[in-house]
Amino acid sequence: MGRLEIDIVARRGDVVAVVEVRTRGQGAWTTGFGSIDEKKRARVRRAGERLWQRRYRSDESVARMRFDAAAVTWVDGEATVEYVVAAF
Repeated sequence: MGRLEIDIVARRGDVVAVVEVRTRGQGAWTTGFGSIDEKKRARVRRAGERLWQRRYRSDESVARMRFDAAAVTWVDGEATVEYVVAAF
């Protein structure tokens, strides 16, 4: 979406989800979710708004868009994923 980045766009039924994905290693000073600050949320929302205007606004099969978040944590080479629906 121009200079705005969207990590994942997914669809289930009439809902489109824009998903922000953050990853952190074992020694990180903050969690993946903790790294999604107000500035990042605003950028993801702007990107989602642009996507809605360009792609989904006139698609009658889509009722709404939501913003989810996923945090991937790596420990000893294994990933753990936490997922929050309608995170922001």
